[in-house]
Amino acid sequence: MHGQSARYYHTRIGIGGRMDTLQCAILLAKLARFDWEVARRIELGERYAAAIRSSGTRAEPITVRPERSSVWAQYTVLVEDRDGVQERMKQAGVPTAVHYPRPLHRQPAYEKLCDPKPMPISDQLASRVISLPMSADLTEAQIETVVQVLSRAVGVTPKGSGAA
Repeated sequence: MHGQSARYYHTRIGIGGRMDTLQCAILLAKLARFDWEVARRIELGERYAAAIRSSGTRAEPITVRPERSSVWAQYTVLVEDRDGVQERMKQAGVPTAVHYPRPLHRQPAYEKLCDPKPMPISDQLASRVISLPMSADLTEAQIETVVQVLSRAVGVTPKGSGAA
C-alpha cells in the first residue's frame, strides 16, 4: 500500500515490492507488447496534447521537458473547478481520476522531512490535477471524444484573450 492508511494519504513511508505468481504470469505475457505499448503511449500523449491545445479549451496539458519523455501512466491536465469538471465529464460518460490530490509536503509521512515554508505552487497544482482516460489501446476517435467532452466541461478560452 506504499505506506497509505487511506487512498492517497500516506501516514508512513512504504514500498510496494510484492509480486505474486498471477501478477508475474500477467507481466510475462505483457512483455511481448511492451515496446509497442511504450511507443503507443508516447504517441497518444502527443495526440492528447495537440488536440487539447487546438481545441482552445481552458484545460492545460502537463508539459514534458524537451530532453525528457513520458509514457503517460496517467494523462493528467490542469483545470479550474476540478470537482465540477469531473462531475460534468462523468455525466457525459467520460471517466476521470485524481491521482495525487495531496502534495508530498502535506503527506503525514513526509511533513517533518519537508521544508516548513509554504509551498503554494504545489498546493495550487494539487488542487487542479485531473487525469483523463489513458491506455495504449485508445483510438484517435476516443481521444477526440474525451477532448470534446473536456472542452465542454471546462469551457473554451476566447480567441485573442491571451489566457491559458
